[in-house]
Amino acid sequence: MPSSSSPQKGTVKVDLGGREVAVPKGGLYDRYRMAPDLDAIARDPRVSGVDFFRKMPKVKVDSPIGPTLTPNFYYAVSTARLTMLAPSRAIRARLPEELSPLEVTPGLGLVSVMFFRYDVCDIDFYTEAAVGIAVKPARHGRLGFFDLVSGLKNEHLHSHVLSLPVSSDIAQVRGHDGYGFPKWVTDLDVSIDRRRTTARVANDSGGVDLALLANTPEQTAHPSGERVGSLTSYTTIDGAWHSTLNQTNVLNAGTTRSTKGVALQLGEGRMSDDLRSLKPKRTIQFDVMTEGQAALHMPVPTSIQSRSK
Repeated sequence: MPSSSSPQKGTVKVDLGGREVAVPKGGLYDRYRMAPDLDAIARDPRVSGVDFFRKMPKVKVDSPIGPTLTPNFYYAVSTARLTMLAPSRAIRARLPEELSPLEVTPGLGLVSVMFFRYDVCDIDFYTEAAVGIAVKPARHGRLGFFDLVSGLKNEHLHSHVLSLPVSSDIAQVRGHDGYGFPKWVTDLDVSIDRRRTTARVANDSGGVDLALLANTPEQTAHPSGERVGSLTSYTTIDGAWHSTLNQTNVLNAGTTRSTKGVALQLGEGRMSDDLRSLKPKRTIQFDVMTEGQAALHMPVPTSIQSRSK
């Protein structure tokens, strides 16, 4: 996919809850301020269609970044996700008291490293990476077998994110101030196609924090709307718990349980430190979506009970 990370004609300044950030002049945010012209976006050759978004009206809400429209639409997305087994004891040490790990068996939970490339979205091109922990849904009783299966299939995941670097200022301010995510800006390259999946997250000194080099699993095409997954993330904003829903419209994706041809490099930096602290034992699944779309909703308050000792 061609990159649209370079501003078309320089940048313009926008205000987000008192924070001034630069966005590409003539880009989607500059032109539409989250109220997109779907017909115009559908003409972008990188966008396969916009039917998924036509059925999802935006609403105006107040937020820590000022009044905004939600959800945030992502029209051309590619992602990669490594799922690993890790000791529950190490996971609990990194989770807030109110959250509990989703366990595949007593003593073993799931952690993941994820990479995202957003070629066309309401806040313009950016890339992102994450170290996350699969958690039990808030206000949920005992989890049955199907909760675990749906989690492994990426259909209905619940997570707590430890680190979430991004490549653009607007993504950082919106994600940190508006959603409560642990976001910072760094050099972050993500390239995903049908043959290769590569990613590199830089640390403060320009060296490698985390990097991935892998063969892309064989992809299967899905009609728009046929396979829609959800990710609910739990964060605190001003000391209060919130949940954020991200819906993904999967268009081309594949999964492998083999680690052959998958190389994850841990370097020096916050992401690698977070992953090491979880003591991952082995990778059990590698998921790549070469084409998809997403709708990221603004956080809503939620009640979460403290886990039992």
